[in-house]
Amino acid sequence: MSFSAAYFDDLYRQDDDPWDYRASWYERRKRLLTLAALPRERYRSGFEPACSNGELSALLAPRCERLRVGDISDHAVRLARERLGGHRHVTVEQHAMPAQWPDARFDLIVIGELCYYLSREATLELAQRACESLTPDGTLVACHWRHPFEGKLQTADDVHAIFDALPALNGIVRHAEHDLLLDVWSKDGQSVAQCEGLA
Repeated sequence: MSFSAAYFDDLYRQDDDPWDYRASWYERRKRLLTLAALPRERYRSGFEPACSNGELSALLAPRCERLRVGDISDHAVRLARERLGGHRHVTVEQHAMPAQWPDARFDLIVIGELCYYLSREATLELAQRACESLTPDGTLVACHWRHPFEGKLQTADDVHAIFDALPALNGIVRHAEHDLLLDVWSKDGQSVAQCEGLA
């Protein structure tokens, strides 16, 4: 990553919501867009590898039988544990991506605001690990900010192109606007109507 765990810990020490996840309409709207883009109402096992203080995780939790989330920052992990304390089926852990990708299978993986902190090679490794751990009926989501910022190693479009290039993944949702890029892939390529047997 371009920034160390200590860098993020310092951010959270100064402010437990450094990107204004709780108060910003942009951030709340982005979470709602992410949830609306999910093709299935319920998931067996979800994973969010960069959960920050757990605001999106709290909305994913009711839609997953089990949810595993984590962050590189120890402070973020503590905040997420507090935020998600009422959800016994949620596990929160500290990890660095992609090196500490868990050895597990998931039918929902949500990668938000993470990959532009990684090199292209590390993003490719993360994408491959995500694809390998995704179940045949699983959903993979990526959402990234499109504006420049100091230390950014890749654009949102570059990051999503890496996922798009994986032959096992089929794009089923793309939402692109000036501020963000949101993509959803699956291995089976089924739409919502196809999942429900309507088409």
